[in-house]
Amino acid sequence: MKLLMKRDAKQDLNTTTRRATKRPTKRHTKNSSHAVKISTLMLIMVFFSGLSVAKEINQPAPNFTLKSLSGKNLKLSEFRGQVILLNFWASWCGPCRQEMPVLEEIHNRYKDLGFTVLGVNVDEDSEKAKQLLKDIPVSFPVLLDIQNHTSELYHLEAMPTTILIDRDGTMRYLHKGYQPGFEEHYKQEIKALIRG
Repeated sequence: MKLLMKRDAKQDLNTTTRRATKRPTKRHTKNSSHAVKISTLMLIMVFFSGLSVAKEINQPAPNFTLKSLSGKNLKLSEFRGQVILLNFWASWCGPCRQEMPVLEEIHNRYKDLGFTVLGVNVDEDSEKAKQLLKDIPVSFPVLLDIQNHTSELYHLEAMPTTILIDRDGTMRYLHKGYQPGFEEHYKQEIKALIRG
């Protein structure tokens, strides 16, 4: 009886091994190719779903205090009465680098109308932010969120993330990611918030 059971077990093992080492059929290859295409499409959709031109929101902007690159602590509530473009960025983020000169141009264009850009760098090492800003200098305040508390407060899902805040401290527009052309939307929204 034991011999019979061993033989049956050995036969099952050989059958399983043969099945596992079988060459894929055309149908199997076709299904694998189809699965790869679907997976690729899903990854593309996930990537681009992170980008958004603008989402209207109407919530109070959470207050925070962060140290600026100049060493001074700045509090969001100190800017109440101004329209604020709050931009979260990182030195490793390609679109952030691309957007930085655009933000500088927007800041300079509207700063005399009660508007400011606040850049919030999320790098854990502030030296990386300083190095990037040597290559791409900006005149607007850059704040350091080294421990990412402020990023968590704002529930960031994409990098960069840009939030437009009205004079009363209410978040009005949310932009996730950046692509050339987004700045036209920023300008329209800023003008509307400045006119109030």
